[in-house]
Amino acid sequence: MSSEKIVISGTGCALADFLYNGISFNGPAFLKYLSKEAGDGGLSPGKLVFTEELERNSGLPYHEILNKITENRQSDAFNVGGPALVSLIHASQFLDTTQFEVRFYGITGKDATADKIFNIVRSTPLNTENYESTDSRPTPSTDVFSDPKYAGGCGERTFVNNIGAAWEYKPENLNDSFFDSQIVCFGGTALVPHIHDNLTHLLTRAKEKNCITLVNTVFDFRNEKNNKGTPWPLVKSEEDYKTIDVLVMDCEESLKISGQSTIEAAATFFASTKVGSFVITNGDKDFYAKSGGTIFEKTDLLCFPVSQKVIGLLNSSSGISGDTTGCGDNFTGGIITSLAWQIRDQKKGQIDFTEAISWGVASGGFTCFITGGTYIEKYPGEKLNRVSGLQKEYLKQIQK
Repeated sequence: MSSEKIVISGTGCALADFLYNGISFNGPAFLKYLSKEAGDGGLSPGKLVFTEELERNSGLPYHEILNKITENRQSDAFNVGGPALVSLIHASQFLDTTQFEVRFYGITGKDATADKIFNIVRSTPLNTENYESTDSRPTPSTDVFSDPKYAGGCGERTFVNNIGAAWEYKPENLNDSFFDSQIVCFGGTALVPHIHDNLTHLLTRAKEKNCITLVNTVFDFRNEKNNKGTPWPLVKSEEDYKTIDVLVMDCEESLKISGQSTIEAAATFFASTKVGSFVITNGDKDFYAKSGGTIFEKTDLLCFPVSQKVIGLLNSSSGISGDTTGCGDNFTGGIITSLAWQIRDQKKGQIDFTEAISWGVASGGFTCFITGGTYIEKYPGEKLNRVSGLQKEYLKQIQK
């Protein structure tokens, strides 16, 4: 075992989440602004829309729409959000700081919202030395509407996003230290336009430095709007999937990126590419994964169940209800964590794929029991202690 620290560096979507619980997606206020066709700028459960697109669709300023949907109330909670930042915070809370360092590279505005973000992030072990700020645009933010009764009580959420300062973040903001890492992560880059549009270049540069690359996606409303009816661009060509060692998507994202109509077809598509490994999550349903053997051990196309323990707790009379905000981000954080743990002792191509997925399932499942995606620990190691029980139960469930 090497005594050198394992460095994980990541960039992508990082923002302020303003959480509104108990918003009925079947209520008249929400239905008034519901999307009628893909990419039209309306609201859609489980998806994201930009504030300016929602304003254009409705003909109203966003603050009026917000007041109608929430009945003029303040947000129930403020939290740090974003597929990149949340997954890296999760990994930083699990990984021993004497052996690992987790760094985030991104940007905020210079405003009160940024102050709130930094107050939270600084209470975690995450290295934020490269988390910049600008006074040209506001801090990226998302209003998250959560309906815990949706989807048969499993819960769902809808996002309204303001890209803000993320428009200012470009590939040149990623200095050499970003690539001097064993693992580099690109999370939700569709909400950081200049990074997303140059993702293939950045992935190629990372591979030239022998980094392990991980990409986790987010709903790409910009390309859904601009390239309606065509697959979303993730990398420049199918050949460029070889620059991604680990690709994590939810079902909708996998369909849009692959251009397929079913999760099974999307899984078959990605299995046919040169991507190192991939996972397609599917809410409370079975999900798909495959490893080609470049980083994780080689596998066939696999179908995994969700955690029975988590579903049982959500369906019990204990009063626990599902807030799915950040579940996918923490799922990715669990995979990053397990990957970091395992590369200390295992060679590339021999890392246990199912073990990594079990930590993803447990980490995402735990998030159903908290509000928002970022959990502030009462003491170091608290979250790991709580999630490890779910991980052990999941391994029993799949008999590993």
